[in-house]
Amino acid sequence: MLVVAVGTCALIIVLSVFNGLEDLIRSLYNTFDAELRIVAEKGKTFELTPELLELVRTTEGVEIVTEVAEDNALIRYQDAEKVVKIKGVGPNFLEQGRMQGTLLQGELSLQKGNVPVAILGAGVRNALSVALENEFYVLRIYYPRNVRPGTLDPSKYYVQQNIKPGAVFSIEKQYDDNYVFVPLEFALNLFDYGNRRSSLEIKTTDKVSISRVQRRLKERLPEGFLVQNSDEQHSSLLKAIQIEKLFVYLAFTFILGVASFNIFFSLTMLAIDKKRDIAVLFSMGATTGLVRRIFLYEGAIIAFTGALLGLLLGIVIVLIQEEWGLVGMGMQTSVESAYPVQLMWTDLLFTAISTAFITLLASFHPASLAARTPTAQHI
Repeated sequence: MLVVAVGTCALIIVLSVFNGLEDLIRSLYNTFDAELRIVAEKGKTFELTPELLELVRTTEGVEIVTEVAEDNALIRYQDAEKVVKIKGVGPNFLEQGRMQGTLLQGELSLQKGNVPVAILGAGVRNALSVALENEFYVLRIYYPRNVRPGTLDPSKYYVQQNIKPGAVFSIEKQYDDNYVFVPLEFALNLFDYGNRRSSLEIKTTDKVSISRVQRRLKERLPEGFLVQNSDEQHSSLLKAIQIEKLFVYLAFTFILGVASFNIFFSLTMLAIDKKRDIAVLFSMGATTGLVRRIFLYEGAIIAFTGALLGLLLGIVIVLIQEEWGLVGMGMQTSVESAYPVQLMWTDLLFTAISTAFITLLASFHPASLAARTPTAQHI
């Protein structure tokens, strides 16, 4: 029972950690990414016409539509430089509320009066040693041009634009080290996009479900566009976590299978030790089915009691970790410092079924061995 309980408890804890990590990643992405995003099915940009923009805006359930122009560029500050993602966003981007609570320094705005300013990730700020209070230095951003071969003037190979740093945000290292937000017009001039956009980011109304708005947009938009929710924007990463969770489940189930050999050998030894008692039962009129059921019931008692104890112990440990965060991740983040955990009833159900099935399966051979005990030899 103890072996079964420990294996079941370990499986519940590990699966709960994977659920917590998946939920943590979703919360990070929901902070940074839009509820819905429209992108080109092929290529990195698409032509935005007034008719297309109006079609999206008038779709039922759409509250805010933000135009986005995004690409890689080289950024310099004094003598330091770094390749980052420049994300140009429309003036209504901050109205979506996704950057609330992420500000470390400065004012959460893309304009100071009529002057455009940039919002930097904390990692970009640290790599470039940016001082917001220093008015004498600006961010110099370089973007490559498409030029004809043979051009000798080096300045023709790139576009340079300057912008002042206005604020610093912190969400997660991946974003903090790579992203710089700028006004849309600044990005369009830098990239020379004209009417092209990288994406349209959408905030839905509270009264309508995101999946319903997504379905309506897919029906209304012409071919060549993808409408992605937050999970679909990072489907490969979330799918990798789910596959890893599946293999962990299979690995721990295999360990439980190995541990069930304890039950197999214990019941086998019991069947050998109790041959005289079994023979007495047969002489009193017991059937082979009755003897077989006795050993199967004993295996069931071990299986279900061990599984129940393991489930209860695993649930208690996960709830303690969820409430007090006793086990840390070994690093300090702006979102979570302790290992995230989350209980799911499906994990509890499949773990209980797997444990009971494996341990009951280990009881069949000992039960059959006991049922074949010859009566005459052991009385």
